[in-house]
Order: sequence, then C-alpha cells, then structure tokens
Amino acid sequence: MLEDRVALITGAASGIGRAMAIEFAAHGARIAACDIAAEGVHETCAAAEAAGSAQTVALTADVARADEVEQAVAAARDALGTVDILCSNAGILDGYASALDTDEGLWDRVVDVNMKATWLLSRAVLPGMLERGAGAIIVTASVAGMVAGGGGVAYTASKHGVIGLMRQIAYENAAKGIRVNAICPGVIQTGMTQPLFDDPDSKVHEFIPEIPSASWGQPEEIARLAALMASDAVPFMHGACVVADGGWTIK
Repeated sequence: MLEDRVALITGAASGIGRAMAIEFAAHGARIAACDIAAEGVHETCAAAEAAGSAQTVALTADVARADEVEQAVAAARDALGTVDILCSNAGILDGYASALDTDEGLWDRVVDVNMKATWLLSRAVLPGMLERGAGAIIVTASVAGMVAGGGGVAYTASKHGVIGLMRQIAYENAAKGIRVNAICPGVIQTGMTQPLFDDPDSKVHEFIPEIPSASWGQPEEIARLAALMASDAVPFMHGACVVADGGWTIK
C-alpha cells in the first residue's frame, strides 16, 4: 500500500507517532521518525525496521523552530531521497487550563507546537511534492478542533487553528496532486495522555462516561486510519477531517 514511499512522521518517539511509523513500515514505507526526544525516536526506528521498513532515519528537532524543521526535512531527504508523506503529529496538552489560568508562555508553546509546526513542516515539504506532482500531508488534529471541552483554551484554539490551516493548504494544492487531510482523535491512551488516565481527578474521567462507545481508543487505531489516508486508496479525499472519537461528537 505504501511501498517505496518515504514518510516523515513527527511526534514519533511514542504514542500515535510511533504507531504510525510501525504501521507505515508494515505497508512498505521507509520512515523518517522525528521527535524532540532523541532516545525515543531511535527506539521507534528500531520498531519500524522490525515491522518491515527497509530504511529508517532518526531525526531530533523542535518542530516549533523553523531552522530545526528545515534541517530535519533536509536530513530526511539526504538519507531517504525524498518525502512523499508528511504526518504532522507532534502535539502537547495544556492541562485543560482556562482562559484566565493560561499564561502567555503556555499559550505560545501550545500554539507553536500544535499549529505553527504544521505550517513550518508543510512549507518545508511542499516544494518537493509539487515538483513531483504528488504527495500526502496528514495532520493529527483533535475533536478539540471541532468542539469545546476537549482541552483548555490554548489546546482548543490550536486544534481549531490547525484544521483551518489544513483546509487552506488543501485548497491551495488539491489540483496539484497533493492531498492534505486531518485526523481528529478523541480520547486516545498514549504516553502523553496517560497521566490523565492515572489521575482520578482529571477531566478525562468526566469525558469517558459521555462517550457513546463507553471506551477510549488506542494509537494503533489512528495509525491504521493514517496509513489508509496516506495511500492511493482515497484519491478524492481533500481537506477532510476524519473523526475517530467513539462517537463523542455526535451527541
């Protein structure tokens, strides 16, 4: 399904990003795994190779910094030749901080990692995709990008923003062979969210009883969806937000 494609995946040291790397590798992709956590990204590359990837490269970068993004994309191209697929997956939470409880530092960091990074990454990979007339960009958004209550003010604003960004990039490039789409997960059990699961007073325990499926998701489910979206199986999908939330947003 993804044979000989090169996938650059951010936030790849754990959780959804690592699951994407493993899933894509199992379908024949070569993997450029990028994260700010160097040790974790090397572990992801080892797991991707075990899953079948013929070639991987581990990249360490803060994707909210333009210079580090450019260096990471250049390193991916140097090692693997190109970037056919971008999964802009890196993200951080804001602890459900309200507008009054959010300081400027928290706002800036959450918006930078969750939204600005997607623009920086897209800007870096698009020239190569446009030159080839083909490519796929998949953004990990959130149900918090569609409704309120899935995070604090900074997280919710950043995820709403990243969906708008995705749609505009899709609009600009759909006729040029580039497919740009988003996945909007609900409550997914990952390393990032595990502290919320472990804290009996966290808001996640308020959400779970309200989910129609009465369950939460696993990273592998999102990875399988991303692999389909990255493949040639859905050529007419442009600017879509694919929701995987156990039915939370249908209420």
